[in-house]
Amino acid sequence: MHKVLLVDDERWIRTSIRHVLEKTGLPLEIAMECGNGLEALDWLKGHEADLVLTDVRMPVMDGITFVRQLREQGKEQGIIVISGYDEFAYVQAALRCGVFDYLLKPVEVEDMAACLTKWLRSRTQEPPAEHRPAAGAADSSELSAVEQVIRYIRDRLPGDVTLQEAAARVHLNPSYLSQLFKQQMKVNFVDYVLALRMEEAKRLLVCTSLRISEIADRLGYADLSYFSNTFKRFTAQTPSEYRRERKEARV
Repeated sequence: MHKVLLVDDERWIRTSIRHVLEKTGLPLEIAMECGNGLEALDWLKGHEADLVLTDVRMPVMDGITFVRQLREQGKEQGIIVISGYDEFAYVQAALRCGVFDYLLKPVEVEDMAACLTKWLRSRTQEPPAEHRPAAGAADSSELSAVEQVIRYIRDRLPGDVTLQEAAARVHLNPSYLSQLFKQQMKVNFVDYVLALRMEEAKRLLVCTSLRISEIADRLGYADLSYFSNTFKRFTAQTPSEYRRERKEARV
C-alpha cells in the first residue's frame, strides 16, 4: 500500500476525501491528516509518505508555500493539489512547484481514480531500484563525526541542541568535538546552532501566520523577550520589524 498524507484545514473535507480515496479501490491509504502546511512539514520530518494530497488556502501555512518548502528540502513525494478555487493563478503556481495534478472540489470518485491511476503508472516508469542510488548509501558510518553532528542538529531543529548532546551522539568528548567542529566549519558549535535557529525563525515569520510567541515556543525559547533580543542581535531587527518589512516587500 502507498502511504498518503492528506492536508486540509477542514476536517469534514478530509473525511470526504478519505471516503472518495477508499472508494477508488486503489492501493493507497491515508497515513496522516494535517490541518495546514506547517503541521504537515513537521510530520514529514519523522515520517514518510509516497503521495501528498493538499488544499491551497489554509491558515498558518497555505498549500503553495507548503509545496515550495517541501521541494526546497529536497522531498520528492508526488503532490496532488485539491482545491475549491478554479483560478489560473493557483493552478499556475501549483504546476510551477512541480505538483503532479490539480483537482477541483468536490472530487468525484471517477476523477480521483483517474488521477491516482495516472500517478501510480508514473511510478512504475521510474528506473528500477537497482539502477538508482540506495536510500541508505550515505550511511552514518561513512560520514565524518562533524557531518553526523550537522545532520543531527538539522534533524533536531527548530529546537536547541547542546554540545554535550551532540558529542554523546557521536561518542566524542565535548571539548574535542568543539575543537573539531571549529576546525572544519570555521565557526563555533554554539554559533552554528544559533544561526540555524534564527534562519528557521525568519522562515516562520515570513511563511506562516504564527504569533511571535508561538514561534519562540517552537524554537525552544521559554522567554519571549530573550528570543526577541537574540533575534535582534542576529538580524538588527525585532521579529515584528522583520516580519513587517518582508511582508511589505512581497506586496
